[in-house]
Amino acid sequence: MNTTEIVFQLLGTAVVASPAILLAILGLSALSGRPLNESSISRLTQASVLFSLIPAIGILAMMLVLGTRYVPIEWGDWVTIPQHDFHFHLKFVFDRLSVPFVILSCVLCGVVGSFTRRYLHREAGYARFFLYYAMFFTGMVTSSLAGTIETLFVGWEMVGLSSALLVAYFDERETPVRSGQRVWSIYRLSDAAFLIAALSIHHMTGQGDFGGLMSSGIWPDGTAAVTPQQALFVGTLLLVAAAGKSALFPFSGWLPRAMEGPTPSSAIFYGALSVHLGAYLLLRVSPLFDVSMTLRVMVITLGVLSAASGALMSRVQHDVKVSLAYASLTQVGIIVVEIGLGFQYLALIHIVGHACMRTMQLLRAPTLLRDYQTMENALGSRLPTSRSRIDQWIPVWLERWCYRFGFGRGFMDTALDQWIVAPFVSIFQRFDSWERATTDWISHEESRESDKAELHPESTGRKT
Repeated sequence: MNTTEIVFQLLGTAVVASPAILLAILGLSALSGRPLNESSISRLTQASVLFSLIPAIGILAMMLVLGTRYVPIEWGDWVTIPQHDFHFHLKFVFDRLSVPFVILSCVLCGVVGSFTRRYLHREAGYARFFLYYAMFFTGMVTSSLAGTIETLFVGWEMVGLSSALLVAYFDERETPVRSGQRVWSIYRLSDAAFLIAALSIHHMTGQGDFGGLMSSGIWPDGTAAVTPQQALFVGTLLLVAAAGKSALFPFSGWLPRAMEGPTPSSAIFYGALSVHLGAYLLLRVSPLFDVSMTLRVMVITLGVLSAASGALMSRVQHDVKVSLAYASLTQVGIIVVEIGLGFQYLALIHIVGHACMRTMQLLRAPTLLRDYQTMENALGSRLPTSRSRIDQWIPVWLERWCYRFGFGRGFMDTALDQWIVAPFVSIFQRFDSWERATTDWISHEESRESDKAELHPESTGRKT
């Protein structure tokens, strides 16, 4: 290993290790029952972001000077199952896709961390917020630099868990907790599809390395080394995973529920980074779309539906954060269309620009209404409103239908509850009933699992 490779290894390790160390420190302090004070947490957070951002910029500079397009950082096999030819290989990659995304993650996490230091000053859950923030930061860096699909899955899970926990941040109220559970349930569905896709890739290529999917070249020039049928199967699973993570159609119903969390988490998760993670996954596996035209059409169709529904729903919301969240959905849908059409670099630039803009908008959302009131007071009247020329050509019946569709948030929650959740619950309730009946028959009496049994007899003063 020459000097250049050693420098790359040291800088790459610093990028990955810095947020993990922050998570370990905040986690251990919380477990000890003596959380750090606000000043210490703020300084540690800023240092972690800097010690991750500066090495990432250093790697980018070295890659530009040396003309290098691919820098792997390998930490070896952590789990090996010889009987099934499976190994969990921890590998990080710096290339044209991961470097811009990890720098974007560091910059926006630093901005939100600095904003939160003042926004949540003297809040009871200050330390808890930054613990979840550190988990998210670690997950984003891991996902951005993942060189294998199992490494990406680790970061993917950390981002999902921290997202759900921050949606339920105000746990003294019922609504945020229910919203957090809803977000987590959608994430579970997408994670299941992701996990099946990961196992399928291992079975097809013998490894989880993204490089194993490509017979030649590196991103975005590689060609997927799978058959069209395999590409369609794996790509469909990954498309479901991306749809759940990025709130694409028909999983957009959880997006307004996610606004129950604090404004900083709404900005960093659902305006900037987490909502783009599904698009990042599609970018990473975009060579699959060159193999299967059916898969490419599915990606484009999903993007169009998501962009159209997001545009309708964002125009009729009465909450500024929810309106901005649906506006983000519109842009993510357009990004997915760009990926499906093969414009990988355009999609990457779109992600960077949109993430920065939406973060600033959401962080400024708490003062937006006050600014409007100030302007109206200065004018002495309401701000003027006008209809666009397109609206004037829309029939009244269609306009009313679009308003109802948007105001009802696409009825996506209702559809999921009726067509997915209800049948699932009904099937397993039937299984539970059969299990109880079988247990009663075997024991020749009402067993402890029977519906008629006293589950807690001590509560009635009776002894068993």
